[in-house]
Amino acid sequence: MAATEQTAARWLEVTGCAMIEGWGMTEGVAVGTANVITDRKFNGTIGVPVPSVDVIVIDDEGNRVGVNEAGEMCVKGPNVTSGYLNRDSSDDFTADGYFRTGDIVSMDEKGYFRLLDRKKDMILVSGFNVFPNEVESVMLDCDGIIDCAVIGIPDEHQGEAVKIYIVPADNNVTKEVIKEFALDNMTGYKCPRHIEFVSELPKSNVGKVLRQKLREKHMSDNPQL
Repeated sequence: MAATEQTAARWLEVTGCAMIEGWGMTEGVAVGTANVITDRKFNGTIGVPVPSVDVIVIDDEGNRVGVNEAGEMCVKGPNVTSGYLNRDSSDDFTADGYFRTGDIVSMDEKGYFRLLDRKKDMILVSGFNVFPNEVESVMLDCDGIIDCAVIGIPDEHQGEAVKIYIVPADNNVTKEVIKEFALDNMTGYKCPRHIEFVSELPKSNVGKVLRQKLREKHMSDNPQL
């Protein structure tokens, strides 16, 4: 059971209340999708579009993708902004008027959306998409890992390689243990090729990992790149 699912299950056990997951952004007045409030079972999705909001999922060419295929989430509705003040917003919308959120999602057969990652954080390894959130979720189940964050770094053979920053519980957590756990639980191209131990991860005031800071740290530590 992944860490998020464990948290939700424990919350339901202690409080008797379900945690209703959803999705929103400032440009959509903070609401776009939500799970059905009567569904008390954690499903790991961000739910379905709220009334009056339409959601599509597109690839890099602007074509709509199929069921369970990853793509950029685009939204349209009366709550969605028409643009940014004093800025050309044409690139922020699709040709048919959907706002590009920058979030990568997939939609299942029942119309529920699963949030995968931010488009800007996606890693391209030998032509395969790797989502940092997915790798982090798996690696947090490894004994001795308190926290972790994944970024993509330049690689002359693969285009990009997966690098993981780890906050270890103690000295018993080694790179060999981490690599073995990753290979046992993920497809090879998703496994971190580079591992760095840190005492803490850079985070925002709301606890979100600042991956850009980690990318800057990597470049600073490797000026030859």
